[in-house]
Amino acid sequence: MMVTTHVAAGLLLATPVAVVAPAFALPAAVGAVLGGVLPDVDLFVGVHRKTLHFPVYYSVAGAATAGAALLAPGPFLVGAALFFLAAGFHSASDWLGAGDELRPWERTSQRAVYLHPRRAWLRPRYLIRYDGAPEDFALTFVLAVPATVTFDGWIRALVVGGILLAFGYTLVRKRVPEWLGV
Repeated sequence: MMVTTHVAAGLLLATPVAVVAPAFALPAAVGAVLGGVLPDVDLFVGVHRKTLHFPVYYSVAGAATAGAALLAPGPFLVGAALFFLAAGFHSASDWLGAGDELRPWERTSQRAVYLHPRRAWLRPRYLIRYDGAPEDFALTFVLAVPATVTFDGWIRALVVGGILLAFGYTLVRKRVPEWLGV
C-alpha cells in the first residue's frame, strides 16, 4: 500500500481522540502521521518491510502506551500511543497487499512483511493488488474522509495533499520501474 494510505489509516485512528479529547487532537494526529510513515523509511535503509516493519512489537507497544495514556492522559503519551498504533497498523496491513518487488503486479515475490517473532516472511494476500493500484487510491480516499472532516488547518491540508499525491502516484505507478531504469 501507498504511504498515503498508511497515513490516512493512522489519522483514522486519531480521529476519535480528536472528537473525544480535542486538547489531544494535535499530538494524536502528529503521532499517527509519523507512525504511518516510519515503517516505510526502510525503503531507504535496510531491508524493506523487515528493518522497520514490526507488526507485533509496534502493536503491543501501542496497546501498552494507549493503556498508560488512558490512565494518565498527556500529550506525549497520547502522541506516542497513536505513533505505535499507526506503525503497527501500517506494518500489519502490508501483509494484505502485494510483495516487496518493484513490479508487484507480476507477483514474483512471496515476501509481504517480516514477522520478527516467527522469524519468517508472511506471504502477500493481494487484497490490494499493489501500491498505487486504483483500489489503493480508493482506500486512501475513504480512510482520509473522517480526518478531513475532523481536523482543520495544516492537518487537513496535509490530508488533502496526501489524497492528491496518491491520485497522481496512482496515475503513473506502473511506469515508475521504467523511469528508475529497472
